[in-house]
This record gives sequence, structure tokens and C-alpha cells, in this order.
Amino acid sequence: MLVLAIDTATPAVTAGVVDLTADSPPRLLAERVTLNAKAHGELLTPHLQDALAEAGKTFADVDAIVVGAGPGPFTGLRVGLVTAAALGQALGRPVYPVPTPDAVALAAATGEPLLVATDARRKEVYWAVYDATGRRVEGPGVDRPADLADRGLDVRAAVGEGAALYADVLGLPVVAPHHPTPLALVGVAAAELLAGAEPGPLTPLYLRRPDAVEPVGRKRVTRA
Repeated sequence: MLVLAIDTATPAVTAGVVDLTADSPPRLLAERVTLNAKAHGELLTPHLQDALAEAGKTFADVDAIVVGAGPGPFTGLRVGLVTAAALGQALGRPVYPVPTPDAVALAAATGEPLLVATDARRKEVYWAVYDATGRRVEGPGVDRPADLADRGLDVRAAVGEGAALYADVLGLPVVAPHHPTPLALVGVAAAELLAGAEPGPLTPLYLRRPDAVEPVGRKRVTRA
């Protein structure tokens, strides 16, 4: 099974081509990852095209698509989800959303209780907690790092860009990687993919309202 992996819930523009079979772990054929929080819309499609070309494949060869559903900042996150949805519809292929922190936790694979914390801006982090087996036991949520530290979470390490940015506040050792990998994105959805399960809805995990809002009332342009 040939799977496209996409994530734009972090500053990383992530695209990859992964081979998935029932009797072996996912195998990475090609990937393109660029750290640029302002270039998701510009880079994602070229990254997908380049990764497919390196793997010697085309969009027609793709059997399924996996996309990170966040949480993440509004503008970046919707780029990945909209692109995945459009490709799925055009190719007639299923699209499987996965929580981005689940993929980060799987990529880290510490074997210990773990905090995933990605940058939510506004001096906050998106977070989730995983037990030693990699199962999510709390979150995802969004909080200030100091408030998260005060919760006394039962974890041994932290991973993610937010963990690195606020390591002094969280007081936890930080492990790699800071962003989800194509292999981990596919790994999270592997059981569903191999079973041919019906994908869940492509619902973004924004966790809070976007900064931009519609104006209410008309602005006066003449003197009162």
C-alpha cells in the first residue's frame, strides 16, 4: 500500500511517501520537510510532487492519504487538511486524519511517560500526555507552559517545539523530534489503513477560535 503523509500543524511543512505492508513496519520511500511557518500553502504541493518523483511514483499510484489534524494554528493547519481532502476527492482515495501529537509521540518512542508540547503561539502550547506504551492518556489541550507545569503531570520527558521553547518552564528533558515524521503519521493510522477501515471525519483540532473575526456593525466615517 502506497501512502501519502501530510502535516502542516507545526512550523514544519511535512510531506512523505510511505510503503505500508501487513508484515513489516512502514518504509519511507521519500520525504520533503521544510521548517517555515509562513510557507505551508506555498510549499506543500511542490513537496508532495518532489517526494513522489524521488520515490518513482505518481499521484495515480497512491492508495491512501494520511494527514495530521492538529491541534495547530488555524492558517497552517487548514492547508494540510484542505490539500489532503482535495487530493482524496480527485484521486478517489481515502483520507485518514490523525492527531498530530500522536505522531510526534510515536516518532519520539521514548518508552517512558511523555509530554508532547507544540508551539501554539500567544505564549501557549498545544499539549498531550502519553503513557509508557505510547497511548494518549490526556489531551490534546492548549495552555500556558507555567499552568501546564503546575499540573504536576506524571511524565519523564517532553518532545515538540513547544517543549524546546519552554524547557526552562516545564522543567523536563527535551527529546527529538520536534515535529511529526511521515513514518510516524502513517504508523498512527497503520491499523486502520491495513484493515481498510472507514476514515473518520476530516475535522481540524483548532482548540480555540481564529484571530481573525468578522466585523460587527459599521465603522463611522463622518463626524458625529
